[in-house]
Amino acid sequence: MKLRITLSAIATAVLAGCVSTSNTSNDIQAAYKSINETQLAEHIKTLASDEFEGRAPSSKGEELTLAYLTKHFKALGYEPGNGDSFFQEVPLVSIEADSDMELVIGGKAYQYKKEMVMGTGRISELESINNSEMVFVGYGVNAPEYGWNDYEGLDVKGKTVVMLVNDPGFATKDPSMFTGEAMTYYGRWTYKYEEASRQGAAGAIIIHETAPASYPWSVVENSWSGEQFGFQKENKNMDRVAVEGWVTVDVAKELFEKAGLNFEDAKKKAAQGAYHVDMGDLTASVTVKSKIKTSTSYNFIATLPGSKKPEEHIVYSAHWDHLGIDKNRKGDQIYNGAHDNATGTGGMIEVAEAFAKLPTRPDRSITFLAVTAEEQGLLGSKFYANTPVIPAKQTVANINMDSLNLLGKVKDISVVGIGKSSLDEMLADAAKAQGRVVSGDPRPASGGYYRSDHFAFANMGVPAMYAGGGTEALDSATANYRKKMSLVLRGCYHQPCDRYRDEWDLSGAVQDLQLFFQVGYDVSQQAEWPTWKAGAEFKRK
Repeated sequence: MKLRITLSAIATAVLAGCVSTSNTSNDIQAAYKSINETQLAEHIKTLASDEFEGRAPSSKGEELTLAYLTKHFKALGYEPGNGDSFFQEVPLVSIEADSDMELVIGGKAYQYKKEMVMGTGRISELESINNSEMVFVGYGVNAPEYGWNDYEGLDVKGKTVVMLVNDPGFATKDPSMFTGEAMTYYGRWTYKYEEASRQGAAGAIIIHETAPASYPWSVVENSWSGEQFGFQKENKNMDRVAVEGWVTVDVAKELFEKAGLNFEDAKKKAAQGAYHVDMGDLTASVTVKSKIKTSTSYNFIATLPGSKKPEEHIVYSAHWDHLGIDKNRKGDQIYNGAHDNATGTGGMIEVAEAFAKLPTRPDRSITFLAVTAEEQGLLGSKFYANTPVIPAKQTVANINMDSLNLLGKVKDISVVGIGKSSLDEMLADAAKAQGRVVSGDPRPASGGYYRSDHFAFANMGVPAMYAGGGTEALDSATANYRKKMSLVLRGCYHQPCDRYRDEWDLSGAVQDLQLFFQVGYDVSQQAEWPTWKAGAEFKRK
């Protein structure tokens, strides 16, 4: 039986005279209510200001962000989380492809950004594919547990593989196929390049479609051009495909027609079972010239040591980085990243302050981890998971904050990856006190559980919660506001217009942060650790 220290339980214990050294319900309520819109707004404004230049890794923006975090956590009485340092070094390399490139297929040259985005993950100034035979490999998935292998019986060494985004479950909506509409990791672009590399392909091209990708072409255009960061490796990433990238769906349809194939028919076949087909006599050629620069970025880590079990940690995470500056862009060149993720970074400070206001520290340690290079493929959290400051066996749970709710108060709270761990029930208990209920992921097809920094903790075997926002507005006025502002937020994802706005309603974000505080506090006090549910793909190592 799990022991949960809730507000009502603490109050009862206090009245009974059996809790003399713990925080009372009034203490917790005061800390809970200290999380407020005014302070959160100031944090977001500062972190998303032009002065911070879009918070790119290894930039002036990083220096300012780390200084800001250090200042606030020191003032709150937090200790350095990595020995005597607040920082964990993350050795990075930036690879910036020259935009002067053409992808030539079937005698036609396709234009950079407008029709395609190509690059390389290799730490190399010059990579190319030359008249590389093309093969359509369906979803590009090799998943033994699902009995699915698009590469079965196929030799793609030296060839260029072309594949669909997402996984077959999205197309069929069949819950027995993968996980139905909810994207698995096999649907992520990162996986598709990884598998193509394992298969020995020379090139890997993903066909972009807005619905299965869950974002428009403009996100590909902005996110995969310019500086791309990776880890410094001795093998220079030569085990990766030479060239990787995206083409628009219109380009794909044209290529399939040239190959004597029908794109829509091929899509249907790809969703029915493992599938691949040669693309006739089509070959691909492109030369990628890149500028290579090594640098060191940093994860930020701060700890409030526990009063009874300081070796056991609840870790809150958020990524501090965004896309920085695009000096080749006309007009506004700064990607301020206010929603994504100055909100989560500012929210982290607010939750940290709530814990600092408790008269007695929680039993277990409370640690805050702000990671770098999330926008580059979750690099900061991946590095942390590979070289953890706090071993997995001492990490009780993870609570992640990414792009907080800016749409006002709601009657529910959405849980991305609902049903994976016992943290769901703890969140439900906390939400009930706000008059809210837990609901599922409103956009399961986007694969949100595999797209933020909690995923690294899940891979370590640590139960990780990624929640926030909801779908049911508190009242009609909020519903009207949500309709208008949701369009703005969606249109500004990974765009320069993701700036702080005075008209944002931060009341919903504050409610969520209060829940995150409450769940973390409850986890810090309960006897047993949170666990994964049966059927979850993550287990403690």
